[in-house]
Amino acid sequence: MSNLSNRINALAESATIAMATKAREFKSRGIDVISLSLGEPDFKTPKHVQEAAKEAIDEGLYFSYPPVPGYPELRKGIAEKLQKENGITCTDKNILVSGGAKHSISNVFLTILNPGDEVIIYAPYWVSYVDMVKLAEGVPVIIEGSIEQDFKASAAQLEAAITEKTKAIIYSSPCNPSGAVFSKEALQEIAEVVLKHENIMLIADEIYEYINFSGEHVSIASFPGMFERTVTVNGFSKGFAMTGWRVGYICAPEWLVKGGNKMQGQTTSGICSIAQRAAITAVTGDMEPTKEMAAAYKRRRKLVLDLLNEIPGIKTNEPEGAFYVFPDMSEFFGKSDGETKVNNSGELALYLLSKAHVSTVSGAAFGSPNCIRISYAASDDNLKKALAQIKQALAELK
Repeated sequence: MSNLSNRINALAESATIAMATKAREFKSRGIDVISLSLGEPDFKTPKHVQEAAKEAIDEGLYFSYPPVPGYPELRKGIAEKLQKENGITCTDKNILVSGGAKHSISNVFLTILNPGDEVIIYAPYWVSYVDMVKLAEGVPVIIEGSIEQDFKASAAQLEAAITEKTKAIIYSSPCNPSGAVFSKEALQEIAEVVLKHENIMLIADEIYEYINFSGEHVSIASFPGMFERTVTVNGFSKGFAMTGWRVGYICAPEWLVKGGNKMQGQTTSGICSIAQRAAITAVTGDMEPTKEMAAAYKRRRKLVLDLLNEIPGIKTNEPEGAFYVFPDMSEFFGKSDGETKVNNSGELALYLLSKAHVSTVSGAAFGSPNCIRISYAASDDNLKKALAQIKQALAELK
């Protein structure tokens, strides 16, 4: 007997987590799998951040329930960072700290959506956006940027997708999975569309902010008239290699933060106290480790693109940020190695796992079914080995 709710039965499993699970199954059978599926830095959390957590434990002052929206010192530090680095005029009252950026985004949708409200989602999109909207009883509306557009849908596409039911718009920049970065000019065009429609909120997912190779990160909330219309989402997982610490946040108008605080207070309450103390040091401390990680990702981007471009049939563009490449693999659809026929990107990802022993993720999970996502948050040696094995496996498809 199954008593699961309709809500859960309608919810898709995260494709990135599902592929990571399959990779672990292969490893448990003694197969050496190179994992390029999860969006997780392969670096350790910077030492000074680790030490801050140890000091917080030793002080013995942070074992009680923390405030629901986050420690005042952390919210103040985040607000000061956003003012200084992003040009966003805000205070600690505009900050809500949650259990990672995923939690932050989910909170926003649950806080602002009513049944039937539409959310325009830029595709390629992060795998959880669509199901988060559905969980909040909203309706996802997808606008897609092609590889020829560097995976960036136009402002004209956005305008055409807006209806009287549109409640929110969400994009990520730098983008997971494509690595696309919206320029200041492109964001200005988006802002102009949003400002014409009074009741629409824009959700800007900026979790990859520090892994940006375009030379400039721009926050749309800094544009005239946009602060009251924007939820800026960020966190510590990517830029500070703090995935397991689970610290994310939003910067938003005070009315929305109060609503999110109410939602969080009835579900998770405040997040881990020690992780918050570490995050205070991360946001106010030495940024050199973050810069070093970004430089390594940029070097790896070139390595991976060079190796991918040696493989006949793969179509690539140059990502401007994050740590992914998102190649078009449609040339291989309909082909077989004599045993396995590959019909789509999902089957291709499974083929590469079983044949090349490399885990990737189907682009269909991100709204771009011709592509696969390859993470280069891995060592140079593993990347070289993985691409060689992928090249060999693809060569067997005829």
